[in-house]
Amino acid sequence: MFEIIFFIVICGYFIQSLIFVIGVAKRFPTLEEDKIPTASVIVAARNEEENILRCLKSLDKLIYPDGKLEIIMVDDQSTDNTGKIIDEFIEGKTRFKKIVTKKEIGSLKGKTNALANGLEVAKNDIILTTDADCEVKPTWAYKTASYYYEDVAMVNGVTTQEASDSFSGMQSLDFIYLLIAASSTVNLRKPISCIGNNMSYRRKAYLEVGGYENIPFSVTEDFNLLMAIYKLGKYKIISPVDKDRLVTSLPCKNLKSLFRQKKRWAIGGLGVPFRGFVIMANGFLSYLGILLTPFFYTPLCLFLIVLKLLLDGLVLYPVLKNLGISQNFKYFIQFQIYYTIYVISLPFIVLADRKVIWKGREY
Repeated sequence: MFEIIFFIVICGYFIQSLIFVIGVAKRFPTLEEDKIPTASVIVAARNEEENILRCLKSLDKLIYPDGKLEIIMVDDQSTDNTGKIIDEFIEGKTRFKKIVTKKEIGSLKGKTNALANGLEVAKNDIILTTDADCEVKPTWAYKTASYYYEDVAMVNGVTTQEASDSFSGMQSLDFIYLLIAASSTVNLRKPISCIGNNMSYRRKAYLEVGGYENIPFSVTEDFNLLMAIYKLGKYKIISPVDKDRLVTSLPCKNLKSLFRQKKRWAIGGLGVPFRGFVIMANGFLSYLGILLTPFFYTPLCLFLIVLKLLLDGLVLYPVLKNLGISQNFKYFIQFQIYYTIYVISLPFIVLADRKVIWKGREY
């Protein structure tokens, strides 16, 4: 009986993997240089003195038509040297400006409030966001903006993490796999997720949904904005997977910070549409089947485990190669072990406690 149930689960997982492959393979037209819209990059930073200079240096290298790009650094009331580092770096650089969050907009808190403060001063057509611990490619803003035909309201992207050992490597593959799921469903017009450190949207669409202050507060503000614009029903939302727009963030340094990150994402993701829960259930049941196989061992069960691993490899590797980071595939086994533990345990952790600690604040 177990092997029949496991077989059905893996059949569902196969269909899901096929959908992911089809979705991330979609390609989209781009604008000519003379039609590239104006853009504002917004980065919210709180107590990022260790990381902010790396981010600033990458932003300073952005390639964009003269006079069409502004970069707004939002110091979210940092208590360390983040603000000073920003001030010193941007001095004399006309594309940069810095603001400090001095007011709460509506009932907004934390990063969402900082972004909303930045959006109040942004003056350009396209808004791009990344995080203070991220490094963007010189082509990131230009290539993202090039997808903005008149009917496009949001262009999301893929983020990876610096991978130098097993701990950071498994996090890197985790990011890529989750964003494959996000990008494929966006491209198939059934979005379930996105990531705010590689996100962009048309300022007009943002204002149409009433801004962040008109959207229910969440610790995953990016997801809520995605769904609000999607529900307008009048624009395209796309997520092209290409190496020119890849963002690289820093991995969590220890298990405690990794636990808090995953818990925050899981709690924020409780508002996903039903299709999102189907994807999560497929993952949960497939990993549960792997854990239970030693107790119900048959040759078919072993075959299904191998098939499941093969499917994950066939989903991951082509995307890694396309993004120019195929070397990270060497962490595939570590990723599978980590993913098994995390996918099985996270639902119970979220049910037990929904408190989120993020950047020294509790939500």
